[in-house]
Amino acid sequence: MENLDARLTALADPTRRALIERLALGEATVAELARPFAISQPAISRHLKVLEEAGLIEARVAGTSRPRRLRAQAFTETADWFGPFFAALDARFRALDRVLAEMPDPSPEISTERTDP
Repeated sequence: MENLDARLTALADPTRRALIERLALGEATVAELARPFAISQPAISRHLKVLEEAGLIEARVAGTSRPRRLRAQAFTETADWFGPFFAALDARFRALDRVLAEMPDPSPEISTERTDP
């Protein structure tokens, strides 16, 4: 998948994840995105540039401003990459559930409580 490394690297930063969470509510300008953060607007712009280069967001020209918005396709592609891993884990958990369901209950004489020395 194109840009997977860049996308995962971009999402590794907590500030960029917070920006993504905000953009999930709708498009916003740099000033709107910078408002809740204790960092400068240029720093927010640098974070947005990383997200844009990773293909996670895009800018739209609206007069003199460039509001950013999420690129849904990028998130779908990234989530799809994880799909086989989630399916494999799910299969393992279902197999474990079957084994546990077939196991007899512990004997009532055996205490399952921990005793501290």
